[in-house]
Amino acid sequence: MLENFSEIRVETPVDKIIKQIRALITSGQLASGDRLPAERKLAEKLGVSRSNVRDAIQKLEFYGILKTLPQSGTVVAGMGITALEGLITDVLKLEKSDFASLVETRVILEVSAAKIAAERRTPKDITDLKKALVAYEETIRSGALAVEEDLLFHLKIAEASKNAVLKSLMLIITPDIVNNFIQYKVCDDQSELKAYHQHEQILEHIINKDSEAAAEAMRIHLQDVTDFSKSKNILG
Repeated sequence: MLENFSEIRVETPVDKIIKQIRALITSGQLASGDRLPAERKLAEKLGVSRSNVRDAIQKLEFYGILKTLPQSGTVVAGMGITALEGLITDVLKLEKSDFASLVETRVILEVSAAKIAAERRTPKDITDLKKALVAYEETIRSGALAVEEDLLFHLKIAEASKNAVLKSLMLIITPDIVNNFIQYKVCDDQSELKAYHQHEQILEHIINKDSEAAAEAMRIHLQDVTDFSKSKNILG
């Protein structure tokens, strides 16, 4: 009898906002290039906090469903309706993914990305990685959590690999890993400073085109999140 029941998932305000945006896109009320209302107005209309609206928009931006343009605000990305609908569905489903499996997949992708980046990086890639590392350092030195700066550094490595599919896969799984890290308060000043120095080592190996050392440095860098994922039985 028990197998006839299914788990009841309590939706968060962020989930509900994402679903509303999905419905507007699939119904044609929001088309590619259309601008969303201002964050404050959306929060008032939906009866939620501005932070809920911000979190939903940031998540959809991260997946490429929305994008923010200078002086234009947040707009719907230029993808087909079917692709957008499917991607938003995947975003919501990923919340139920096994956290340990997400982390394991991330390690496989990022170790490969670091190795290939060391082989294929260009002078521009090195410049971009150095800028991302400086931004990361400045944020942690200010005492703030450098979540976005951390992600940017890793994405720049993926870009240096010249493998667009690898980067896309990282974009799909990484936000949920980061959200769990924030939720369970894994990040602190000491861990971020440690991560910064590990970023330095990874970058040094990429600059030197030492692919094996870059891969191993990335594996070591991700060991903390790997250990954490094994210590917690987390479902999104």
